[in-house]
Amino acid sequence: MDDAEVERLITISKERPLMPETYVPWLEELKPGEVFLPEKLNSLEGLPLYNNLTDIQKIELGRHEIVQVLFSYAWGEGLFCLFMSKYILTLQPGDVIYRFLLRELIEEYRHQEMFEQAIRKLNGKPIKPSRIQRWIGLFTAKFLPVDFLFMGSLSIELITDTYGDKTRKFPASYLVLRKVFDLHSIEEGRHIHFTKSLLKRYSDNAGFFKRTIYSFVILFNIYFIRKLYVKKEIYQRIGLTKPDEVYEIALKNYKTKFTEIGLAGVIDFVKSWNGFNPLTRWAWRALMGVKV
Repeated sequence: MDDAEVERLITISKERPLMPETYVPWLEELKPGEVFLPEKLNSLEGLPLYNNLTDIQKIELGRHEIVQVLFSYAWGEGLFCLFMSKYILTLQPGDVIYRFLLRELIEEYRHQEMFEQAIRKLNGKPIKPSRIQRWIGLFTAKFLPVDFLFMGSLSIELITDTYGDKTRKFPASYLVLRKVFDLHSIEEGRHIHFTKSLLKRYSDNAGFFKRTIYSFVILFNIYFIRKLYVKKEIYQRIGLTKPDEVYEIALKNYKTKFTEIGLAGVIDFVKSWNGFNPLTRWAWRALMGVKV
């Protein structure tokens, strides 16, 4: 991407900002027939157990799980902002990349506030990451090299963009959430476009072992974010007996769904710089069920 293209993205951000306060109809309530989460995206759909849930339990399952998704987006973007705030200090203020990243930071902070407001709108109580997850997240944001962090952040952006697309395009999705994901998709599209171009300079010059490390960085980032979605406490909240057993089968079910629904963009990206090789394929197959 040349400087003129980056300047164009900066101009769009400045001249056509999307403000969550006005873009999202926060006063709208859930209407009859609307759902918080499309059925195919929840962790239990497709299992015999799901057919035995009451209508209220199905709605509540979607509410709790979409809250986890929103929380994971806000938390992940918070970690990325931590990294970017440090990284831009290494750039010159007049540099076009510096100026774009400032715009991205502004938008990412607005996204975090929007996700937090959506969680409150849903009366959500997010289940926070474990202590080890928090430690890993902070360690990577503070200490990993720049190219690794951009690789990881792009993989999560691709996941959230795909997941959000499925929700906002589902006709029966709650209007507030459709607009939240609509705004996020528009602005995240610019971030993805920029980040892919920025990373090309690294992947084009990377040898076999560097590409292998990149592939593992992306894989573990995706595995990390997926672990935030399916939680045993949710099954307790909707009144299911034996939540431990439900959690085990839900985790396997969701692993398959997550790969089928959310990984197409990531797989294409990793393929574009030959990130699947004899050292990485086994891990992608084992952790993500990807057929590569």
